Amino acid sequence: MAFGGFDSKGSSSTMSEINMVPLIDVMLVLLVIFIITAPLLSHSIRIDVPRVSAQPVEQEPLVVDLAIDSHGGMFWNEQPVAMAELAARFAQEAARDPQPQVRIRADLDTRYALLAEIMGAARRAGIKRLGFITQPGESAAPGTADEPVKPASAAAPATH
Repeated sequence: MAFGGFDSKGSSSTMSEINMVPLIDVMLVLLVIFIITAPLLSHSIRIDVPRVSAQPVEQEPLVVDLAIDSHGGMFWNEQPVAMAELAARFAQEAARDPQPQVRIRADLDTRYALLAEIMGAARRAGIKRLGFITQPGESAAPGTADEPVKPASAAAPATH
């Protein structure tokens, strides 16, 4: 704030000084408040908490791999299985506690109808954790159209 003052000649000039009294009053009030509340913040109650020394139980996640080749052949953990007994195996795995994760690994040329039938049988049996295993494809360069990834069997033959 600027205050004007008159000197002996009658001319006015501005005086630019800050009035410090209100600021000091506020500072003193805050200091008193902190002095009163600081001991209350550090006051604590001592409680004896029981201590245990238990090791965490490590369980390996149960995983069932269901592989499907391009001709519709199915393999349950690398063992051949028929479609007729697949529902019974799904029901047996759904009854386990904890329930295993069923991972489906299908060939690129596998019919979608077969995959839908297998997923439906798993859901009817009560399988809750169902996933797919895929191979990551190569990223397309920016500005180019995405092309389907060719399977490894369709790669160009190597020359010796």
